[in-house]
Amino acid sequence: MRLKDKVIIITGATSGIGSAIAIKAVSEGAKVLIHGIDQAGGQKIVDQLGESAALCIADLADQSAPKKIADAAISAFGKIDGLVNNAAIIERNNLLQLTPEAFAKTITVNLQSALFLIQACFEHLKKSKGAVLNIGSINAYSGESSLLAYSIGKAGLQTMTRNLANAHGIDQVRFNLINPGWILTQREYVDQIKKGMPDKWPEKLGKENIPFGVMSTPEQLAAACIYWLGDESRPFTGSVVELEQFSIIGRNPEK
Repeated sequence: MRLKDKVIIITGATSGIGSAIAIKAVSEGAKVLIHGIDQAGGQKIVDQLGESAALCIADLADQSAPKKIADAAISAFGKIDGLVNNAAIIERNNLLQLTPEAFAKTITVNLQSALFLIQACFEHLKKSKGAVLNIGSINAYSGESSLLAYSIGKAGLQTMTRNLANAHGIDQVRFNLINPGWILTQREYVDQIKKGMPDKWPEKLGKENIPFGVMSTPEQLAAACIYWLGDESRPFTGSVVELEQFSIIGRNPEK
């Protein structure tokens, strides 16, 4: 029970990586606020987790969302011990395709909302000597050519993590970030089908794509998150951790 009695907010937790983190956190003794925009999907997770979970539906493109999410956690559980900024939109664009509107949307949801959710939770995190875990991406280091805005946002998230860690160690609040590589979520499966990959494409990948023979899963990533949310990782802060089957960036930039 590595997170016993801790209250953790997890954004983008109605499916994929976020829901896997929520399920794992509850199995380790935590109570979780499930955030997302999918009411039905979120309710399904909450029903699965029972009294250890509550649901907050809020669009991170709305500037009122951070306060709404923080208030929902306090209303449901009375405190905040941890925050996982996991939510992100993935819109494929490059230099010639990107519009100001699309760029603003991606940066608002993937970066700005994370910053202001931290701000909204900060006084509660100070009281609990809590932890923030940001979910980045190896795209932060340069990114796929078709993920320009997404890659810029993830790079900003990484810099933000280190900046806040440097500034707020004195407050006993920790900030760390995980950069996942290629993770087999349902969204990723569908996205690759749209790009022209065949049905059951994860089973047809060669070791030049996945050296260990199988794709990494949300559940494997979630297991790694528990360490950074729990007290056993104290006092580490400002850490950026790559979780990939290659060294940092990988060898298939157009996957």
